[in-house]
Amino acid sequence: MIIGVLEIYLRLFSSNSLKDKRRIIKSLISRIHNKFNVSIAEIGDYSLWQRTKLGIAFLSPDTNYSNKVLDKILEFLEREREFFIIDFKKEIL
Repeated sequence: MIIGVLEIYLRLFSSNSLKDKRRIIKSLISRIHNKFNVSIAEIGDYSLWQRTKLGIAFLSPDTNYSNKVLDKILEFLEREREFFIIDFKKEIL
């Protein structure tokens, strides 16, 4: 069993308050969960309204498949216009 883990730091462009941030993040989490069937949650920078840290994890039987899924999630995020990826950390355990 392989565990794929992705930590992503995002800079939000259209967020002017914590309320805006919550709306954007809730929508993003829902879309990623539905599209890729992974576990995802906000795991940091809770009180900063223009930054967030997301954690994504899933189980897989194959290392190559794990890498492909994590890469597809990153590609999906790069196409979004509401935020910019500051940094990310990808691990296969």
